[in-house]
Amino acid sequence: MTRIHAHKLTFSGGELGPRLFGRGDLRAYDNGAAKLRNVIVHPTGGVSRRPGFYFIDEIAEGPGRLAAFEFNTEQSYLLVFVDLCLKIYRNVSPAAGQPGGAVFEAQVTTPWSLAQLDQLSWVQTADTLLVVHPEVPPRKITRVGANAWQSLPWSFAISDAVENRLEQPYVSYAFGAAPVFTPSDQVGAITLTSSANYFLPEHVGLRFRMRDREMLCTGYVDPMTIAAEMIDELDEDDLEGSSDFTEQAFSALRGWPASVALHQDRLVIGGARDLPNQIWMSKTSDLFNFDLGEGLDDEGIHFSVLSDQVNAIRGIFSGRHLQVLTSGAEWMVTGDPLTPATVQLRRQTRVGSVTGRRIPPRDVDGATLFVARGGNQIREFLFTDVEQAYQARDLTLLAPQMVKDAQDIDYDPARRLLLVVNGDGSLASLTQYRAEEVSAWSLHSTEGSFRRVAAVEGNIFVLVEREGGFFLELLDPALQMDSALSGAAAEPASVWGGLDHLEGQQAQVIADGRYLGSFEVIAGAITLDEPASSVTVGLGYSHEIEPLPPVTAGNGGIDLSAKIRLIDATFRLESSAALSVDTGQGFRDLPFQRLGSELLDRPPEIFSGDKTLRALGWRPGGQPLWRIAGDAPLPLNLLSVTTEMKVSR
Repeated sequence: MTRIHAHKLTFSGGELGPRLFGRGDLRAYDNGAAKLRNVIVHPTGGVSRRPGFYFIDEIAEGPGRLAAFEFNTEQSYLLVFVDLCLKIYRNVSPAAGQPGGAVFEAQVTTPWSLAQLDQLSWVQTADTLLVVHPEVPPRKITRVGANAWQSLPWSFAISDAVENRLEQPYVSYAFGAAPVFTPSDQVGAITLTSSANYFLPEHVGLRFRMRDREMLCTGYVDPMTIAAEMIDELDEDDLEGSSDFTEQAFSALRGWPASVALHQDRLVIGGARDLPNQIWMSKTSDLFNFDLGEGLDDEGIHFSVLSDQVNAIRGIFSGRHLQVLTSGAEWMVTGDPLTPATVQLRRQTRVGSVTGRRIPPRDVDGATLFVARGGNQIREFLFTDVEQAYQARDLTLLAPQMVKDAQDIDYDPARRLLLVVNGDGSLASLTQYRAEEVSAWSLHSTEGSFRRVAAVEGNIFVLVEREGGFFLELLDPALQMDSALSGAAAEPASVWGGLDHLEGQQAQVIADGRYLGSFEVIAGAITLDEPASSVTVGLGYSHEIEPLPPVTAGNGGIDLSAKIRLIDATFRLESSAALSVDTGQGFRDLPFQRLGSELLDRPPEIFSGDKTLRALGWRPGGQPLWRIAGDAPLPLNLLSVTTEMKVSR
């Protein structure tokens, strides 16, 4: 019979997938856990019960998209895209010892329906957010003053040389053998004839270019003939006809830009509805001027992403290079600086990005994190100096259960957390410190379903669906409940209202610093047994920490035939008020946690230090020695666990 002392000093490997439960030889096994739910992993190795979410507002318009908008270093905003509307909240960054917040500021009418929100793409430049959708004309949303915002269509630059000539992208839609187009005159109102069927009634109002001479379609005659108004003047030779004929790239007929970014002082458009693999770059420092001109260094750039597989552009990102994420591969665009003569496109990896929706990639310490095709992986697109190329490492390799049908992602640099909203309503978080080799997943749930997430200058916002309603909430380190509200009164009161968003639900209550248990919300209010001067009311959630089975054989092996008896377990805690542990005989609350009537007498004790539990009974090998779980809205910070056990073979 062998007596073993085991030290669980870190959880920096995060929750691991069940296929690793027999790999005690791996370093990840030593650092990982079997289950980490509603806890946050710290880079130093410990875990804490996750903070709760403070209730901000009910989004009556239904599910939406969240976007961060930073006007300057002191003013930032949360934008909530909903059905045909944009709601704008002024972000209140957290101060020392104080939580952050959000204040509703304004709303503007927008053209995007609820069904179209998943395909939105945007980028911010100065005080303007440029928003695109492949089925809707692009818009620019601008902050024009305090509490004043406006939404306007894009306006492409007008040529300095020719009046009314628009410097927008133009492409040839004559696939295959191009027809010959013959104008009736060089200037003014003309008739344009094609040698084959080309024109459609929807061409009226669109612009064409013939040998780079611009014209406006003013009338449809038949598939081979239109009426047009010349904007430029044609040469006399053009009257003989030409196949050098293009039309404006974006229109209601052909579709609109699909993704957008800024790179090296150029506006970059990636793909459109009918041109999914095209990239356009504006002139330098002239974001709405796409004139290709003579190919000078500062002029516009246009090229296609062509290869042996489908390459519909799903996102473009400005990093070390311009990165192009397509449905089948990842590319880098090089050129320092990017000019028409220096631009080069090179495929790097063949992973592919999610296609069902547009999920913006996120920068994390110089790496671009994106959702892989299928929605079940998070990939880290990172340039390696040794190979002088990008690699796309799978961050979910050791924990594939963490990401399922990803709907949204964002990264909070203050907490070093990548947050992933899953299709089942759960929220996965990744604590990542690449240099320190910390990559730890945990999974979060709430009463309802997480739908969207956004990180805005120190604040994390989520959009949550509960009981058919949608609620905007803010992660608050001072809370241990969700959808919570706090209140105070000059005189102690038993009835506390303003809880309409929790109607009919069992809400947890902390009154005057004491946890009172759960109360039903009736008519938007709760009634306490005794009056209180301050309360916090919200929805409860349960946390769970379960280690991996102990290694009981040589070379990191796990002897399933062995019998194990836990003698004792010592839990090292910091600033904790609740710890409920199951060592095989059911859950036991450690002495410093007072529940029930004793807890009503005074606030819970905050404890830092070691707590030891003795245990009895033998169990089969391959089972965890202990498990922590609980739903009390009190802080828990677990630093390490030391166990002593006997093994009999």
